[in-house]
Amino acid sequence: MTQALHWLLHNGQALLFGAWLLVALGVGGHVLMTKRNPAEAWGWIAVGLLFPFAGPALYFVFGMNRLRTLARRFAMQRRSGAIGTAHESDVRNAISGTAALPAPLLEVVRTADVMTHRPLLGGNRVRELYDGEQAYPAMLAAIDGAQRSIWLASYIFDNDAVGRRFADALIAAQHRGVTVCVLIDDVGERYSLRRISGRFKGSGVQLARFNPLRLLPPALHLNLRNHRKLLIIDDRIGYTGGMNLSARHLTGAGSGRHAVRDLHFELQGPLLRQMAEVFAEDWAFATRRRLPLPEAPQPEPTPAIARVITDGPNEDIDQLDLVLQAAIAAAQREILIMTPYFLPTPALIAALQGAALRGVDTRVLLPARNNLIYVDWATRHMLPTLLERGVQVRYQGGVFCHSKLLLIDGVYTQIGSANWDPRSLLLNFELNAEFYDENFAARMTAHFEAAWAQAAGITLEALRTRPLALRMRDAVCWLFSPYL
Repeated sequence: MTQALHWLLHNGQALLFGAWLLVALGVGGHVLMTKRNPAEAWGWIAVGLLFPFAGPALYFVFGMNRLRTLARRFAMQRRSGAIGTAHESDVRNAISGTAALPAPLLEVVRTADVMTHRPLLGGNRVRELYDGEQAYPAMLAAIDGAQRSIWLASYIFDNDAVGRRFADALIAAQHRGVTVCVLIDDVGERYSLRRISGRFKGSGVQLARFNPLRLLPPALHLNLRNHRKLLIIDDRIGYTGGMNLSARHLTGAGSGRHAVRDLHFELQGPLLRQMAEVFAEDWAFATRRRLPLPEAPQPEPTPAIARVITDGPNEDIDQLDLVLQAAIAAAQREILIMTPYFLPTPALIAALQGAALRGVDTRVLLPARNNLIYVDWATRHMLPTLLERGVQVRYQGGVFCHSKLLLIDGVYTQIGSANWDPRSLLLNFELNAEFYDENFAARMTAHFEAAWAQAAGITLEALRTRPLALRMRDAVCWLFSPYL
C-alpha cells in the first residue's frame, strides 16, 4: 500500500497529463468526424486542449449532437411514406398554381422540393395575428371548440396567467373526450421556476418533454432544442409562428419591460397535414410512440400555395439555410427581412451582399432593444460587411420585437420559428412555412413598411466611429457567434 501511494505521488502528474491527452485527443477526433464548419471545429479543438478536463466537459454539454441518428430515422420514415405524404390532387393543384410564378421563383420551388422532400400544397388560408392580444384568444377559442384532437408543441410554456389559461383549456378539452397531446421543450419549460407540467398531473393530458436534461445517464445538452411552435386542432385549423405561450407576449398597457411583440398565424387547408407530420415525428422522437395521422384537410377556396420547411441538427444538409439562399438569389426587386437575432451564416451574408450589389432593394429590420444583448453586440460587428455593399439596416424601438419574416418581390413570404442566427440555422429544431401568394405578401409587406418607417437607420460611419472599447467588445462577442 505504501509503495503504491509512493508511486502515485511521484507519477501523478504524468498520469494526469496522459489522461488529459487521451481525453483531448478523443474530443479532437470526435470534432473532426462530426463538425462541418472549420471555424467551429477549430474552436472546439482549442477548448479541449486549452482547458484540461473542463474543455471536454463543455464540449460534452454544448458541442455534441447525440440526437442526429434517432431523429434522422424518423425523418427517413416520413420520406419513405411510413408516416405519410400529401394527397396527389393537392400536389397537382399546387403545381398548376406555380405556373404563374416569376421564373426566378420557380428555382426556389425546385430547391425546396429537393431540400424538404415535401410538395407544395395549394388551397391554403392564412391569417396573421399580432401579439398575444390577437393570437391567444383565437387559439383558446379553437381549443374550446375542439371535438377530436389537439396537438400542441411549444418551446416555452410559462407557468403564468397565460400559460395556466392554456393549461386549463387543454385539460377541459381532455375531460370532454378530446385527445390532447402536449410537447414542451425541457429547457424552454425551465424558464418558469415552477414548471407548467405540474398543472397537468392526473388530468389525462398526454404530456412529453423534448430532449430532457438529466445527470444519469448524462444528458446535459443545452443546445439541440425544439424551438417549434405548433397547434393543430381537429385537423381543421392550425397555428404556428414565433410566439411562445407566455404573458410576455401581451404588449398592452401594464405589460411591463419584458413584453415581447411577435407574429403568429392561423392556417387552414392541406398545409395542416405537413404540420401534423412534423408534430408526429417530434412526438415519436420524444415518446417512442406513434400518433395516427389524419387525412389531409380539403383545400380552401384560396390561392395560397405553401409548404412546411423544417430544419434541425438531425439533417445532413442545412435545409433552411439553402432555401433562404435560393430565395435571396431569386429576388429581382426587393428582399425584406425582419428578425430578432441576426447572425447569418457566411453563405447568407454573401447572398445578401450579392443581391444588394445587383440592385435589389435589400433591407433588414432589427429590434433596437434586444433581450440577448451579446447577440446584438456580435451583430453590430458583422453589419459593416453588409452596409458597405448596400444592404440597408434599421432598428425599431419600443417593445422588443421577436417577429420573423422574409418577403421577396411581393410574392414570396416565409414565416415561422427560425431566427437568422446559428442557433436556429444549425442547433435547434425549427419549423418555417413558405407561401407563394400575392395577397398574403402584400399584407405582410404593409406590416414591414409601417415598422420600417418608424425605425432608425444605422450607417457604416456610425458603427466605425464608435469608441474602440465598444468595437472590441462587439468583436469578442462575434468570435463566439457560432455558439450564440
